[in-house]
Amino acid sequence: MREDAPAHSWFGPTLLDTSPDPTEDPRELTRLWRGFMTARLTLGLVLVMLQLALYITGTAHNQWLIAVSAAYFAGTVATRLLTSPKPLGSAFNRNWLMLVGLDVLTFASLQWMQGSNLNYTPLFALPILLAAVLGSLRMALGTAASVTMLLLGGTLWTYLGSPMDATPYFVQAALSGVGYFAIALLANQLSARLADEGQRARRSQVAARIQRQVNELVIESLPDGVLIVDTAGSVRAANPAARQLLGSRRAQQSTGFGLRDEPGWRPLLDLTRMSVGTGHNQEADVSIRHEGHGPRRLRARTRLAAPQGTDGESLCVLFLQDLRELEARMRTEKLASMGRMSTAVAHEIRNPLAAIAQANALLDEDLSDPRLKRLTGMVSQNAKRLEKIVEDILNVSRVQPLEDIHAAPLVHINESVHRICHDWAMQNNAQQQLATQLPDTESAVPFDADHLRRVLINLLDNARRYASSQPDAIQVGVRTTESQQARLTIWSDGAPMDRSVERHLFEPFFSSESRSSGLGLYICRELCESHGATILYQRNVRPTRGQVVEGNEFVIGFANTPSNDTQPANLNTTPWQTTLY
Repeated sequence: MREDAPAHSWFGPTLLDTSPDPTEDPRELTRLWRGFMTARLTLGLVLVMLQLALYITGTAHNQWLIAVSAAYFAGTVATRLLTSPKPLGSAFNRNWLMLVGLDVLTFASLQWMQGSNLNYTPLFALPILLAAVLGSLRMALGTAASVTMLLLGGTLWTYLGSPMDATPYFVQAALSGVGYFAIALLANQLSARLADEGQRARRSQVAARIQRQVNELVIESLPDGVLIVDTAGSVRAANPAARQLLGSRRAQQSTGFGLRDEPGWRPLLDLTRMSVGTGHNQEADVSIRHEGHGPRRLRARTRLAAPQGTDGESLCVLFLQDLRELEARMRTEKLASMGRMSTAVAHEIRNPLAAIAQANALLDEDLSDPRLKRLTGMVSQNAKRLEKIVEDILNVSRVQPLEDIHAAPLVHINESVHRICHDWAMQNNAQQQLATQLPDTESAVPFDADHLRRVLINLLDNARRYASSQPDAIQVGVRTTESQQARLTIWSDGAPMDRSVERHLFEPFFSSESRSSGLGLYICRELCESHGATILYQRNVRPTRGQVVEGNEFVIGFANTPSNDTQPANLNTTPWQTTLY
């Protein structure tokens, strides 16, 4: 509520200034200001031309009328060009005097000097409207009161100068005053109501614009494709995922296209027409085939948008999903379920497996027949293999992420890598096959020592499985990046992986060999992520045996610690020590 609106008034609550000020919006204030200034300028020009015409025709002989009109016209030009839009406020002030007061004084002077020849009282409506719209109700009523007092005072002055029956003149002045009060009240309330409607409309526009931007952002970031298609098959809108799934250069580069433009999109067009024709949502698995490319299987779902208006056009929203991704999600969910089940089964298998291994060892002690010895050896070998698989499955369930990386135990990376590689090379008779490259300066990383051993041994076993038997076929190195992040690399000269294998490299129970559990790389990733580290696979080249050889490389990026931030800056330039076992 405005400050000039009383708590109790005979006008009632609907007539008070409870609505937003129409001058609160800068754009609305500027529009109203310019409108009133233009009206005052036009009125000033009309008054000047009127007085000149009266003077030339001899109707009026008072040159002061021309001077007052010219001065008013000059004042309106100055206020139109030199002043900036501003509200008049709620009380009489300098702005009121420059605008409303000038108008009231000018029209009163013209009325007094013109006498009874012309009646200028209708012009007083302009300053009252100006005060009602650009000011407050108090200012508008005060302006109306001042104009009424001037009219009554002028009538009294005329009556005192020449006694006559002035009753009609007093009644006319009083009625004009009542009309001015009504104009002030209605104009203020009407402008406030229009301002309130304008603010509501602007708030609705802002909300609609924000909602539209949010919707566009959500649709743009959706992994599923979204197409908006009309009844003619023209695509009104499409998000990047949909353009990618359509599999055509036309869809990715053209701003406007239709499902009729490509023969491969025919199944989508038929599904859209069926949905529009029947008025029901449709769902189907379709295949998109483009010349020179293999088929792309999609799951398409349609949703009908309600037409706007009586003759509005029906639109169909088409949702597209890649069936390969859906099947991959289903596989992941199945793998997760299988993992939980496998953990429970592994716990149950351990005791019977230990009993089988122990019984086989006792039986082997009492046998002397070589054929039977060979059978017990096979049982022992496969029992150890089962034990390794069970241990891998249980290791997956034991991996827990650390709550605070900086609170993790620190391990000296160079010393630990050297010791683990030495032990592994001795156990696998790979002294010539393995080479390590370690910097002189030691650095500490947040990683459990036993977990680091498990990760590095898994990666070394994986590298040895595919590497050649040549010297330096497997290379392990430690280096520090410019951001002081320690990185461990395990490189081998193996052949490139197939794309289908690389895509599922770190998934559980996935392996390209039938004798592998498919949990080694998955455990490595889980252990790394639990310590805030990252692991990735890439093809990289390394100098070995006098030439540059391309091979498979796994890179582990350790999390930074406060101690790493204080390491010497020359770690990157320190020569690596190469060790052959």
